[in-house]
Amino acid sequence: MHLTPIATPEQVTLVASWLAEKRNYAWLDFGNGVQSPGAASLKFMVQKDTHALRLFTADDDGAAIGVVGLSNVDRNFRTATIWIALGDKKFSAKGYALRAGAAMLEFAFGELGLHAVNAWAVDCNHASLRLMRMLNFHPIGRQRQCHYIDGEVHDRLWFDLLASEYAGIRHG
Repeated sequence: MHLTPIATPEQVTLVASWLAEKRNYAWLDFGNGVQSPGAASLKFMVQKDTHALRLFTADDDGAAIGVVGLSNVDRNFRTATIWIALGDKKFSAKGYALRAGAAMLEFAFGELGLHAVNAWAVDCNHASLRLMRMLNFHPIGRQRQCHYIDGEVHDRLWFDLLASEYAGIRHG
């Protein structure tokens, strides 16, 4: 598995198609009510230094299977928010999201020099909650009744991880 920058229009279109699927966008929030950014918005995100988006690849053939991102990258306060979407669901439950998350945290804390990364997951998204624990994130709070899926209201559970807490953790 490798992380690669989103560099071509075809890659932007691929990621936009993954994020347009309800099974992915139901768990996301890109601000201002946007759960599924289109290709034009993604192209803009890729060009801004407040985002770091990377494709992650399958082990066997190197095909792109998902996207991991750092959003709200603040170089002054040295913080960001991490998010992950597995585009090709045939790779579910095979450790790819964990490995992509760990690699992105290495990038965040190492190359970008961030001090803290936060994340949130919808309270009923058990796979994401398990992933937060496996990446050693710490629960820091609950944002109540702020996320709607199919007309049902859910809470968001918030997590953070400091660079000093991540040191030495390796996955895959």
